[in-house]
Amino acid sequence: MFVSSAAVVVDVGAPMSHAAIVSRELGIPCLVSCTDATWRITNGTIITVDGAAGTVTIGH
Repeated sequence: MFVSSAAVVVDVGAPMSHAAIVSRELGIPCLVSCTDATWRITNGTIITVDGAAGTVTIGH
């Protein structure tokens, strides 16, 4: 799933978590510890991820 993703957003994690390490290796943004992200973002929702700012915008 990581290879076909433009970014990764996960509910729990840390800078050395699996999601963060794999994303870094693939050169895609990863936001970890986004509480309730999988509850707030449903399948098919378009989001904008700003890895530098650490923000996720739903619907853009």
